Amino acid sequence: MKKTILILLAVGVAGLGGWRVYEKSRAGGKAGAGGGPGPVPVTMAEVVQKAMPVTLRTFGTVEAYETAAVKPQVGGLVTNVYFKEGQDVHTGDLLFTLDARPALSALRQAEANLAKDRAQSDNAAKEAGRQDELLKKGFAAEDARDQAHTAALAMQATVQADEAAEDNARLMLEYCTIRAPFDGRTGARLVDPGNVVMANETVLLVLNRIVPARVSFAVPQQDLLRLMPASANGLLVKAMIGGDTNLPESGIVTFINNEVDKTTGTLQIKGTFSNEVKRLWPGQFVRVELTLLVETNALVVPSSSVLTGQKGTYLYVVKPDQRVEDRVVSVNRIMDEDTVLAPGDVAAGERVVTDGQLRLAPGSKVEIKDGGTKNEAAKP
Repeated sequence: MKKTILILLAVGVAGLGGWRVYEKSRAGGKAGAGGGPGPVPVTMAEVVQKAMPVTLRTFGTVEAYETAAVKPQVGGLVTNVYFKEGQDVHTGDLLFTLDARPALSALRQAEANLAKDRAQSDNAAKEAGRQDELLKKGFAAEDARDQAHTAALAMQATVQADEAAEDNARLMLEYCTIRAPFDGRTGARLVDPGNVVMANETVLLVLNRIVPARVSFAVPQQDLLRLMPASANGLLVKAMIGGDTNLPESGIVTFINNEVDKTTGTLQIKGTFSNEVKRLWPGQFVRVELTLLVETNALVVPSSSVLTGQKGTYLYVVKPDQRVEDRVVSVNRIMDEDTVLAPGDVAAGERVVTDGQLRLAPGSKVEIKDGGTKNEAAKP
Protein backbone atom coordinates (compact mmCIF):
# COMPACT_ATOMS: atom_id res chain seq x y z
CA MET A 1 0.00 0.00 0.00
CA LYS A 2 2.80 2.38 0.94
CA LYS A 3 4.61 1.56 -2.30
CA THR A 4 1.50 2.44 -4.29
CA ILE A 5 1.18 5.78 -2.54
CA LEU A 6 4.85 6.59 -3.15
CA ILE A 7 4.52 5.75 -6.85
CA LEU A 8 1.47 8.01 -7.21
CA LEU A 9 3.32 10.86 -5.45
CA ALA A 10 6.31 10.47 -7.77
CA VAL A 11 4.10 10.52 -10.85
CA GLY A 12 2.35 13.69 -9.60
CA VAL A 13 5.61 15.50 -8.94
CA ALA A 14 6.92 14.54 -12.40
CA GLY A 15 3.70 15.77 -14.05
CA LEU A 16 3.84 19.10 -12.21
CA GLY A 17 7.45 19.62 -13.30
CA GLY A 18 6.60 18.81 -16.93
CA TRP A 19 3.67 21.27 -16.84
CA ARG A 20 5.97 24.05 -15.59
CA VAL A 21 8.51 23.30 -18.34
CA TYR A 22 5.69 23.40 -20.91
CA GLU A 23 4.44 26.80 -19.62
CA LYS A 24 7.96 28.24 -19.74
CA SER A 25 8.42 27.02 -23.30
CA ARG A 26 5.10 28.65 -24.32
CA ALA A 27 6.15 31.93 -22.77
CA GLY A 28 9.48 31.76 -24.56
CA GLY A 29 7.71 31.08 -27.82
CA LYS A 30 5.51 34.16 -27.43
CA ALA A 31 8.55 36.29 -26.70
CA GLY A 32 10.27 34.93 -29.79
CA ALA A 33 7.27 35.81 -31.93
CA GLY A 34 7.50 39.46 -30.90
CA GLY A 35 11.22 40.11 -30.96
CA GLY A 36 12.88 36.82 -31.87
CA PRO A 37 15.42 35.04 -29.78
CA GLY A 38 17.40 38.31 -29.63
CA PRO A 39 17.81 41.71 -31.31
CA VAL A 40 17.96 41.56 -35.10
CA PRO A 41 21.18 43.06 -36.55
CA VAL A 42 20.35 45.75 -39.12
CA THR A 43 21.80 48.85 -40.74
CA MET A 44 20.06 52.20 -40.32
CA ALA A 45 20.00 55.67 -41.80
CA GLU A 46 18.43 58.92 -40.76
CA VAL A 47 15.65 60.68 -42.63
CA VAL A 48 17.13 63.96 -43.87
CA GLN A 49 15.59 67.13 -45.19
CA LYS A 50 17.49 68.68 -48.08
CA ALA A 51 17.20 70.26 -51.51
CA MET A 52 16.31 67.75 -54.23
CA PRO A 53 15.84 68.48 -57.95
CA VAL A 54 12.63 67.61 -59.78
CA THR A 55 13.82 66.01 -63.00
CA LEU A 56 12.62 64.29 -66.15
CA ARG A 57 14.68 61.42 -67.47
CA THR A 58 14.72 60.14 -71.01
CA PHE A 59 17.06 59.27 -73.87
CA GLY A 60 18.41 61.59 -76.55
CA THR A 61 20.61 61.80 -79.61
CA VAL A 62 23.65 64.02 -80.06
CA GLU A 63 23.53 66.37 -83.05
CA ALA A 64 26.17 68.58 -84.62
CA TYR A 65 25.73 72.26 -83.80
CA GLU A 66 26.18 72.97 -87.51
CA THR A 67 26.43 70.53 -90.39
CA ALA A 68 27.05 70.99 -94.11
CA ALA A 69 27.18 68.59 -97.02
CA VAL A 70 29.85 70.42 -99.02
CA LYS A 71 29.03 70.48 -102.76
CA PRO A 72 30.74 72.31 -105.65
CA GLN A 73 28.93 75.28 -107.16
CA VAL A 74 30.59 74.66 -110.53
CA GLY A 75 31.32 71.42 -112.33
CA GLY A 76 34.80 70.31 -113.22
CA LEU A 77 37.82 68.18 -112.47
CA VAL A 78 39.10 67.88 -108.88
CA THR A 79 42.78 68.87 -108.92
CA ASN A 80 43.76 68.85 -105.21
CA VAL A 81 42.50 67.90 -101.74
CA TYR A 82 43.95 69.91 -98.86
CA PHE A 83 42.71 68.13 -95.70
CA LYS A 84 42.87 64.77 -93.98
CA GLU A 85 39.81 62.79 -93.01
CA GLY A 86 38.74 63.59 -89.44
CA GLN A 87 40.77 66.81 -89.34
CA ASP A 88 39.63 69.89 -87.45
CA VAL A 89 39.39 72.88 -89.80
CA HIS A 90 38.57 76.56 -89.38
CA THR A 91 36.37 78.93 -91.33
CA GLY A 92 38.00 79.72 -94.68
CA ASP A 93 40.47 76.82 -94.67
CA LEU A 94 41.12 75.42 -98.15
CA LEU A 95 39.47 72.04 -98.76
CA PHE A 96 39.40 71.36 -102.54
CA THR A 97 40.41 72.99 -105.79
CA LEU A 98 38.87 72.33 -109.20
CA ASP A 99 40.40 72.83 -112.63
CA ALA A 100 40.16 76.61 -113.00
CA ARG A 101 41.25 76.91 -116.64
CA PRO A 102 37.73 77.00 -118.17
CA ALA A 103 36.61 79.61 -115.63
CA LEU A 104 39.77 81.65 -116.16
CA SER A 105 39.22 81.60 -119.93
CA ALA A 106 35.62 82.75 -119.51
CA LEU A 107 36.81 85.59 -117.26
CA ARG A 108 39.33 86.80 -119.86
CA GLN A 109 36.66 86.72 -122.56
CA ALA A 110 34.31 88.73 -120.35
CA GLU A 111 37.07 91.28 -119.67
CA ALA A 112 37.76 91.61 -123.39
CA ASN A 113 34.09 92.15 -124.21
CA LEU A 114 33.86 94.78 -121.50
CA ALA A 115 36.90 96.65 -122.84
CA LYS A 116 35.53 96.63 -126.41
CA ASP A 117 32.08 97.84 -125.40
CA ARG A 118 33.50 100.55 -123.15
CA ALA A 119 35.43 101.94 -126.13
CA GLN A 120 32.32 101.87 -128.29
CA SER A 121 30.32 103.51 -125.48
CA ASP A 122 32.87 106.32 -125.22
CA ASN A 123 32.69 106.88 -128.97
CA ALA A 124 28.86 106.91 -128.92
CA ALA A 125 28.90 109.47 -126.10
CA LYS A 126 31.25 111.70 -128.10
CA GLU A 127 29.04 111.38 -131.20
CA ALA A 128 26.00 112.43 -129.15
CA GLY A 129 27.92 115.50 -127.99
CA ARG A 130 28.88 116.44 -131.56
CA GLN A 131 25.26 116.14 -132.69
CA ASP A 132 24.23 118.52 -129.89
CA GLU A 133 26.72 121.14 -131.13
CA LEU A 134 25.68 120.76 -134.77
CA LEU A 135 22.01 121.10 -133.82
CA LYS A 136 22.74 124.37 -132.02
CA LYS A 137 24.48 125.78 -135.13
CA GLY A 138 21.68 124.55 -137.41
CA PHE A 139 23.80 122.04 -139.30
CA ALA A 140 22.00 118.87 -137.98
CA ALA A 141 18.46 117.66 -137.64
CA GLU A 142 16.84 116.76 -134.34
CA ASP A 143 16.24 113.15 -135.36
CA ALA A 144 19.98 112.70 -135.98
CA ARG A 145 20.71 114.11 -132.53
CA ASP A 146 18.12 111.74 -130.98
CA GLN A 147 19.58 108.72 -132.76
CA ALA A 148 23.06 109.57 -131.46
CA HIS A 149 21.81 109.85 -127.88
CA THR A 150 19.91 106.55 -128.23
CA ALA A 151 23.04 104.81 -129.48
CA ALA A 152 25.04 106.22 -126.54
CA LEU A 153 22.49 105.02 -123.97
CA ALA A 154 22.38 101.57 -125.60
CA MET A 155 26.16 101.24 -125.36
CA GLN A 156 26.05 102.26 -121.69
CA ALA A 157 23.57 99.43 -121.04
CA THR A 158 25.83 97.04 -122.97
CA VAL A 159 28.76 98.05 -120.79
CA GLN A 160 26.72 97.38 -117.64
CA ALA A 161 25.80 93.92 -118.98
CA ASP A 162 29.48 93.25 -119.71
CA GLU A 163 30.42 94.28 -116.17
CA ALA A 164 27.83 91.85 -114.79
CA ALA A 165 29.20 89.09 -117.04
CA GLU A 166 32.73 89.84 -115.82
CA ASP A 167 31.59 89.67 -112.18
CA ASN A 168 29.88 86.34 -112.84
CA ALA A 169 32.97 84.93 -114.56
CA ARG A 170 35.12 86.06 -111.64
CA LEU A 171 32.67 84.38 -109.24
CA MET A 172 32.84 81.12 -111.22
CA LEU A 173 36.61 81.28 -110.90
CA GLU A 174 36.31 81.70 -107.12
CA TYR A 175 33.97 78.69 -106.99
CA CYS A 176 36.85 76.54 -108.24
CA THR A 177 38.38 77.00 -104.77
CA ILE A 178 36.25 75.33 -102.06
CA ARG A 179 36.78 76.45 -98.45
CA ALA A 180 35.35 75.49 -95.05
CA PRO A 181 32.14 77.43 -94.30
CA PHE A 182 32.62 77.19 -90.51
CA ASP A 183 34.83 75.69 -87.82
CA GLY A 184 34.30 71.96 -87.65
CA ARG A 185 35.56 68.44 -88.14
CA THR A 186 35.80 66.85 -91.55
CA GLY A 187 34.20 63.50 -92.30
CA ALA A 188 35.14 60.95 -94.93
CA ARG A 189 36.60 62.30 -98.18
CA LEU A 190 34.07 61.35 -100.83
CA VAL A 191 36.06 62.37 -103.95
CA ASP A 192 39.70 62.15 -104.93
CA PRO A 193 41.87 64.19 -107.29
CA GLY A 194 40.95 63.31 -110.86
CA ASN A 195 37.24 62.87 -110.20
CA VAL A 196 34.84 64.97 -112.26
CA VAL A 197 32.13 66.56 -110.12
CA MET A 198 28.80 68.13 -111.03
CA ALA A 199 27.65 71.52 -109.83
CA ASN A 200 25.28 71.40 -106.82
CA GLU A 201 25.01 67.58 -106.98
CA THR A 202 28.24 65.84 -105.98
CA VAL A 203 28.86 65.72 -102.21
CA LEU A 204 32.56 66.25 -101.55
CA LEU A 205 32.46 65.73 -97.76
CA VAL A 206 30.26 66.32 -94.71
CA LEU A 207 31.52 68.92 -92.26
CA ASN A 208 30.19 68.91 -88.68
CA ARG A 209 30.67 71.48 -85.95
CA ILE A 210 30.82 69.53 -82.69
CA VAL A 211 32.05 72.28 -80.34
CA PRO A 212 29.49 73.15 -79.06
CA ALA A 213 27.10 70.24 -79.60
CA ARG A 214 23.35 69.74 -79.32
CA VAL A 215 21.33 66.90 -77.78
CA SER A 216 17.83 66.31 -79.10
CA PHE A 217 15.28 64.47 -76.96
CA ALA A 218 11.53 64.24 -76.41
CA VAL A 219 9.35 64.49 -73.29
CA PRO A 220 5.76 63.25 -72.92
CA GLN A 221 3.03 65.83 -73.40
CA GLN A 222 1.79 65.09 -69.85
CA ASP A 223 4.84 66.97 -68.54
CA LEU A 224 3.98 70.20 -70.37
CA LEU A 225 2.25 71.69 -67.32
CA ARG A 226 5.49 71.45 -65.36
CA LEU A 227 7.84 72.11 -68.24
CA MET A 228 6.57 75.39 -69.64
CA PRO A 229 6.46 77.41 -66.37
CA ALA A 230 9.95 76.19 -65.50
CA SER A 231 11.32 77.12 -68.94
CA ALA A 232 10.73 80.82 -68.24
CA ASN A 233 13.75 80.84 -65.90
CA GLY A 234 15.94 78.63 -68.08
CA LEU A 235 16.29 74.88 -67.87
CA LEU A 236 19.41 72.89 -67.07
CA VAL A 237 19.98 69.57 -68.82
CA LYS A 238 22.55 66.82 -68.30
CA ALA A 239 23.69 64.12 -70.69
CA MET A 240 25.10 60.82 -69.38
CA ILE A 241 27.22 58.76 -71.74
CA GLY A 242 26.73 55.01 -71.40
CA GLY A 243 26.97 53.90 -67.78
CA ASP A 244 29.10 56.87 -66.73
CA THR A 245 26.80 58.80 -64.39
CA ASN A 246 29.56 60.44 -62.33
CA LEU A 247 30.75 62.75 -65.13
CA PRO A 248 27.66 64.05 -66.93
CA GLU A 249 27.91 66.78 -69.53
CA SER A 250 25.97 69.90 -68.51
CA GLY A 251 24.10 72.23 -70.85
CA ILE A 252 21.06 74.46 -71.17
CA VAL A 253 17.82 74.07 -73.09
CA THR A 254 17.91 76.29 -76.19
CA PHE A 255 14.96 74.96 -78.19
CA ILE A 256 11.43 73.78 -77.36
CA ASN A 257 9.34 72.84 -80.38
CA ASN A 258 6.18 74.83 -81.01
CA GLU A 259 3.94 71.77 -81.35
CA VAL A 260 3.46 68.27 -79.97
CA ASP A 261 4.14 65.39 -82.33
CA LYS A 262 0.69 63.93 -83.04
CA THR A 263 2.02 60.43 -83.76
CA THR A 264 4.04 60.02 -80.55
CA GLY A 265 2.43 62.54 -78.16
CA THR A 266 5.84 63.98 -77.30
CA LEU A 267 7.47 67.40 -77.46
CA GLN A 268 10.90 67.81 -79.01
CA ILE A 269 13.53 69.67 -76.98
CA LYS A 270 17.17 70.48 -77.72
CA GLY A 271 19.92 71.32 -75.28
CA THR A 272 23.23 72.98 -76.14
CA PHE A 273 26.46 71.71 -74.53
CA SER A 274 29.91 73.33 -74.62
CA ASN A 275 31.48 69.91 -75.34
CA GLU A 276 34.98 71.29 -74.93
CA VAL A 277 36.54 67.85 -74.43
CA LYS A 278 34.46 66.39 -77.31
CA ARG A 279 32.82 63.60 -75.34
CA LEU A 280 29.55 64.14 -77.20
CA TRP A 281 29.64 62.91 -80.80
CA PRO A 282 26.98 63.36 -83.49
CA GLY A 283 24.67 60.36 -83.72
CA GLN A 284 25.54 59.14 -80.20
CA PHE A 285 22.75 57.96 -77.86
CA VAL A 286 22.84 59.43 -74.35
CA ARG A 287 20.70 59.44 -71.23
CA VAL A 288 19.19 62.85 -70.55
CA GLU A 289 18.20 64.40 -67.24
CA LEU A 290 16.19 67.61 -67.44
CA THR A 291 15.95 69.62 -64.21
CA LEU A 292 12.59 71.43 -63.88
CA LEU A 293 13.02 72.89 -60.40
CA VAL A 294 14.64 72.26 -57.02
CA GLU A 295 12.49 71.26 -54.01
CA THR A 296 14.24 72.91 -51.08
CA ASN A 297 12.88 70.90 -48.10
CA ALA A 298 12.36 67.40 -49.43
CA LEU A 299 12.21 64.44 -47.02
CA VAL A 300 14.74 61.93 -48.29
CA VAL A 301 15.50 58.33 -47.31
CA PRO A 302 17.79 55.75 -48.90
CA SER A 303 16.00 53.82 -51.62
CA SER A 304 17.09 50.56 -49.99
CA SER A 305 14.87 51.32 -46.99
CA VAL A 306 11.63 51.43 -49.01
CA LEU A 307 9.75 48.14 -49.40
CA THR A 308 6.57 47.06 -51.19
CA GLY A 309 4.00 44.76 -49.59
CA GLN A 310 0.30 44.05 -49.31
CA LYS A 311 -0.27 47.39 -47.61
CA GLY A 312 1.60 49.21 -50.36
CA THR A 313 4.88 51.04 -49.98
CA TYR A 314 6.29 50.99 -46.46
CA LEU A 315 9.47 51.09 -44.41
CA TYR A 316 10.63 50.16 -40.92
CA VAL A 317 11.11 53.09 -38.55
CA VAL A 318 13.31 52.45 -35.49
CA LYS A 319 11.74 53.83 -32.31
CA PRO A 320 13.75 55.13 -29.32
CA ASP A 321 13.33 51.75 -27.54
CA GLN A 322 15.11 50.06 -30.45
CA ARG A 323 11.94 48.40 -31.67
CA VAL A 324 10.66 48.85 -35.20
CA GLU A 325 7.38 50.13 -36.57
CA ASP A 326 6.21 49.38 -40.11
CA ARG A 327 4.95 52.62 -41.58
CA VAL A 328 3.14 53.05 -44.87
CA VAL A 329 4.58 55.92 -46.93
CA SER A 330 3.93 57.65 -50.25
CA VAL A 331 6.82 57.94 -52.69
CA ASN A 332 7.02 61.19 -54.62
CA ARG A 333 9.98 60.20 -56.80
CA ILE A 334 13.11 58.07 -56.83
CA MET A 335 16.51 59.58 -57.61
CA ASP A 336 18.93 56.65 -57.90
CA GLU A 337 19.95 55.87 -54.28
CA ASP A 338 17.61 58.47 -52.79
CA THR A 339 13.83 58.34 -52.47
CA VAL A 340 11.74 61.45 -51.81
CA LEU A 341 8.70 60.81 -49.58
CA ALA A 342 5.48 62.77 -49.28
CA PRO A 343 5.42 65.29 -46.40
CA GLY A 344 4.01 63.94 -43.13
CA ASP A 345 4.92 60.29 -43.62
CA VAL A 346 8.19 60.58 -41.73
CA ALA A 347 10.03 63.30 -39.87
CA ALA A 348 13.58 64.51 -40.36
CA GLY A 349 15.91 62.78 -37.90
CA GLU A 350 13.92 59.54 -37.61
CA ARG A 351 15.88 56.37 -38.22
CA VAL A 352 14.88 53.82 -40.86
CA VAL A 353 16.19 50.32 -41.55
CA THR A 354 18.19 50.03 -44.76
CA ASP A 355 19.29 46.38 -44.57
CA GLY A 356 18.06 43.30 -42.70
CA GLN A 357 14.31 43.88 -43.17
CA LEU A 358 13.59 40.24 -44.07
CA ARG A 359 13.97 39.15 -40.43
CA LEU A 360 11.83 41.96 -39.04
CA ALA A 361 8.22 42.13 -37.93
CA PRO A 362 6.37 45.00 -36.27
CA GLY A 363 7.70 45.34 -32.74
CA SER A 364 10.96 43.50 -33.40
CA LYS A 365 13.94 44.69 -31.44
CA VAL A 366 17.00 45.62 -33.46
CA GLU A 367 20.65 46.37 -32.96
CA ILE A 368 23.06 48.11 -35.28
CA LYS A 369 25.54 45.99 -37.15
CA ASP A 370 29.21 46.89 -36.96
CA GLY A 371 29.58 49.89 -39.27
CA GLY A 372 25.83 49.88 -39.80
CA THR A 373 25.11 53.48 -38.90
CA LYS A 374 25.08 55.53 -42.07
CA ASN A 375 23.26 58.40 -43.67
CA GLU A 376 22.89 57.39 -47.28
CA ALA A 377 20.20 59.96 -47.95
CA ALA A 378 22.54 62.79 -47.02
CA LYS A 379 24.63 62.34 -50.15
CA PRO A 380 24.67 65.49 -52.29
